[in-house]
Amino acid sequence: MTLALSILDTGVALSMLLAAGGLVFAFFLIKAVISRSPGNERMREIAGAVEEGAKAYLRRQVVTISAIAAVIFILLFIFKDAPTALGFVIGAFCSLAAGYIGMRIAVLANVRTAQAASSSRTTALRVAFNGGAVTGLLVVGLALLSVGIFYTLTGRITGNHDLAVRSLIGLALGSSLISVFARLGGGIYTKAADVGADLVGKIESNLEEDDPRNPATIADNVGDNVGDCAGMAADVFETYAVSLIGAILVGALTIASDPAAIIYPFVLGGISVLGAIIGIIFVNVTDAKPGPALMGAVGASALCSAILFWPATHMLFPNGIVTNGISRSANALYFAALVGLLMTGIVVLITNYYTSTAYRPVRKIAKASETGHATNIIAGLAIGQHATALPVAFIGLSILFSYHFAGLYGIAIAVMSMLSMAGIIISLDAFGPITDNAGGIAVMSNLPQKVRDTTDELDAVGNTMKAVTKGYAIASAGLAALVLFGSYVEELRAHFAATGRAYSYDFSLNDPKVIIGLFIGGLLPFIFTAFSMDAVGKAAGAVVREVRRQLAAKPGILRGEDKPDYGTCVDIVTKAALREMIIPALLPVAFVVAVAIIKPLGPVVLGGLLVGTIVTGLFVAIAMTSSGGAWDNAKKYIEEGNLGGKGSFAHAASVTGDTVGDPYKDTAGPAINPMIKVVNIVAILIIPVLF
Repeated sequence: MTLALSILDTGVALSMLLAAGGLVFAFFLIKAVISRSPGNERMREIAGAVEEGAKAYLRRQVVTISAIAAVIFILLFIFKDAPTALGFVIGAFCSLAAGYIGMRIAVLANVRTAQAASSSRTTALRVAFNGGAVTGLLVVGLALLSVGIFYTLTGRITGNHDLAVRSLIGLALGSSLISVFARLGGGIYTKAADVGADLVGKIESNLEEDDPRNPATIADNVGDNVGDCAGMAADVFETYAVSLIGAILVGALTIASDPAAIIYPFVLGGISVLGAIIGIIFVNVTDAKPGPALMGAVGASALCSAILFWPATHMLFPNGIVTNGISRSANALYFAALVGLLMTGIVVLITNYYTSTAYRPVRKIAKASETGHATNIIAGLAIGQHATALPVAFIGLSILFSYHFAGLYGIAIAVMSMLSMAGIIISLDAFGPITDNAGGIAVMSNLPQKVRDTTDELDAVGNTMKAVTKGYAIASAGLAALVLFGSYVEELRAHFAATGRAYSYDFSLNDPKVIIGLFIGGLLPFIFTAFSMDAVGKAAGAVVREVRRQLAAKPGILRGEDKPDYGTCVDIVTKAALREMIIPALLPVAFVVAVAIIKPLGPVVLGGLLVGTIVTGLFVAIAMTSSGGAWDNAKKYIEEGNLGGKGSFAHAASVTGDTVGDPYKDTAGPAINPMIKVVNIVAILIIPVLF
């Protein structure tokens, strides 16, 4: 037993050492970004206004979330235990920290990217990507360190490693719940400002994107940071941490006799930090175009991980492992890990196809814009529906193969392997808002057209990269939620055994209670997205009215004679986002608790609810994010001079499609990802309390 614990401590320590190495590398990237020129005084002034607005929003968001988190902490302390409550606080804090620091680096990188674009596209690409890579390394480093340190210290202080494992579910809840708030709040903010700016600025006043005469421009740029940087970082931190914790839970519940089953997820995560660093270096040495350079980074990272997973797997499992009474070889576990890496590449390629300007789906939407606004909307909705088929088919295959290799534990390993790529994938995502803001700064600072041409090209690639990350996060969420559902069943069985009761639940479709649960769970993503879309619509309407008021009160704004009041728009969307995010964020918790409390429903209906939420949530999220990304890039494709270019009828229709797609891809769609995890985690937490 002592030897087993020694192996456990060594494996966790190694992963934490690699995570710390990733954070050190991120520090050097920060220095490299900051060393670049921030441009002229006007550029620094605009960047400062964006930074101040983002910091002000996040400060107010922390105050709002902290009040809710304090209540949950007290409830966990009373009804669960102190380690779980402490884990909740740690998860919440790290999720917020990942978002805040990621946003802070993004606002330093955007102005430097704009300045770098005046020299060359390659230089601008590297500055923007390195700024995004800081967020990528930060998220995986914080996730590995927080889970590893909390698990190790809890086990040593209490002397109970089983308690240490079960306490991790509190950390998962903290990161997931905060992620829902961050995704929703940031998404409502960014899309309300974006929609409001587009409707009045582009359509009514014929202003360019990010025109300084538009009173909502600063709010729009602030939104890119609080939504696409802070919200996204909190989201993927949560996905990574929950996937790691889910794999640990499955290992502890199904293969308790072998400590290597708990170590393995940590080791996979640690190795992939090295893979992420290799991918980052690749972008900084290649002279390829932006799209191929970023895709090449993913390939280099995956290849590095695939090579290093082999010796690590055979060292940890020299004699294989036994799951559900079946002996599995080290090769089988390695193949399960490869399934996760392959799934990452497949999701990236599929999402890239449906959202890139280089392929048929986006061009189909652009072509449909020539016949009007309605046909643009119809084409975009259709593309989103089509985009669900291939990801779901491959998710099904990945489940089939990974289960074949190592049962439920094999699925957990595939999920962790897939999420271990988060370092490089998040780097791609954070690249998007940095280039978007760089373009805005270029326009507002009256930089030469060639600079804006460069930032526009990078922004179009960034839109695809953001869509890729959302597809990746959602696909991994589907797999992770399946692992959490398995953990729910195992935890329920263990709880009944501990309380001396017979366990008789098989969750058969012949049981009407399971069907009822499927219906309730299937409903939740639709109600959740409805509240999210309503929130964006309300806040955007307020922005539209304010912009119209300013332009009517001061006609000199459009002539460049008066300066718009940017602060009022920033204040409007800040208040609206914080107000509107609360109900949808708490909705998944309310659903789970209500089903658990109503005695005629109970564990079986709750199990059905978990599966129903996973299934419909997966389809709705993929459709929404794919439609939104395709609409956005269809507009970019036309703005490049195709189908009449800017100012044409097709362009006006594409702006409408992009406006509809904004809350699809940046608010409701991606927020489903943490919502699914919250439902499953709360269900696991309440088992000993209510059943």
